Amino acid sequence: MTAHGPNHQPSRSVLSRGSYREALRISEILRKETVGGMLLVAAAVIALIWANSPASDSYFALRDFTIGYEPWHLNLSLGAWAADGLLAVFFFLVGLELKREFVAGDLRDFRKAMVPVAAAVGGVAVPALIYAAINWGDPEAIRGWAIPTATDIAFAVAVLAVIGSHLPSALRIFLLTLAVVDDLLAIAIIAVFYTTDIAPVPLLLFLVPVAIYAFLAQKYRRFFGLNPVAAWLILLPIGIIAWALLHASGIHATIAGVVLGFTIPVLRSKASGGPDAGPGPAEVLEHRVRPVSAGFAVPVFAFFSAGVAVGGTDGLGAAFTDTVTIGIIAALVIGKPLGIVATTWLVTKLTRSQLDPSYKWIDLLGIGLLAGIGFTVSLLVAELSFGLGDPANDHAKVAILAASLLAAALATVVLRIRNRQYRRIEAHERVDADSDGVPDAYQRPDS
Repeated sequence: MTAHGPNHQPSRSVLSRGSYREALRISEILRKETVGGMLLVAAAVIALIWANSPASDSYFALRDFTIGYEPWHLNLSLGAWAADGLLAVFFFLVGLELKREFVAGDLRDFRKAMVPVAAAVGGVAVPALIYAAINWGDPEAIRGWAIPTATDIAFAVAVLAVIGSHLPSALRIFLLTLAVVDDLLAIAIIAVFYTTDIAPVPLLLFLVPVAIYAFLAQKYRRFFGLNPVAAWLILLPIGIIAWALLHASGIHATIAGVVLGFTIPVLRSKASGGPDAGPGPAEVLEHRVRPVSAGFAVPVFAFFSAGVAVGGTDGLGAAFTDTVTIGIIAALVIGKPLGIVATTWLVTKLTRSQLDPSYKWIDLLGIGLLAGIGFTVSLLVAELSFGLGDPANDHAKVAILAASLLAAALATVVLRIRNRQYRRIEAHERVDADSDGVPDAYQRPDS
């Protein structure tokens, strides 16, 4: 194809095609997240129906049922166990993904990482500012400023699956990178702004199991070889101890998952055959943990967190006139795409780069709208901001659900408009004329 064809990539372009290996890896991740997204949506729908049915009392009784050992501060409700415990599995996976991206993924290259990272920062800052502007002067409502900053990648890719979008690899990689950096920023926000009283002794003790976990992880092949049962039997109890100590320290326990995820090495050691001799421990654990996270941990959390009694038309009226609700919807549906597109445009101007000719700014708008689907982490931050049982938390849940559905609908319209172009790009990226197993588009920069 000539240099002026639809897939020509200038030397400094945004949304240019990455490596074939990265494209395959991202496609595999998104395929798994699609299933998790479907389960996530199903769990949320069941919770909403149950919470607004004649049997609603049984739903809230189940959510608020407490179990655990009180002397260790672990006598928690099932809803709290899901938020503090099961989501630690999700955040462990986030830790693995973040480290992999920064060590072996596209984020290790500053030039490639600059645009999606900047876009993610804009996609966090602008929604927070919009929410704060709408709720300025209300000291209670302003606590929820971080609710609309997150992107739920599982929900987003489930939308892509439902609408049948042929989103090209460059846009998929951009979307996943946005979500990964969003998660990193959300982790920082939770750790810094949602930690109150810290107990120093449990926090110091937390470092002991983390150090042991890190040592065993660095020697993963030596201690566990190819035996996954050994890894589960040894690493899982150590991880649970670390989680319990961090929970007792006053820092949100899900952060333990991230810290433990960061200790897992990404590349294989030279002694085990070099980095290209096979998957590293991070990739091995990612394959084993992702089904648990996407298939169980996140859907169960969604089930216990999404259930809100809207109270008929009067309840919905009260929710949709609350500035908390208005702020979240405006921030997710308007602020997210605005922050992502505006920041990307600004970076292209400052660096004198341009969009790959295959794409238009409307494609970034579609990705920005998908990023406005904030669900899992947004529900968690809402609970941290207002607490279970607070009317503001219920209104925040209504807003998160409404905004996510609205963002999904708008993204569907935008992406469906461009689906014909996406099909052409997808077909071009599959051509392998020399039959060497790598499509030609990933071998010739001018193709």
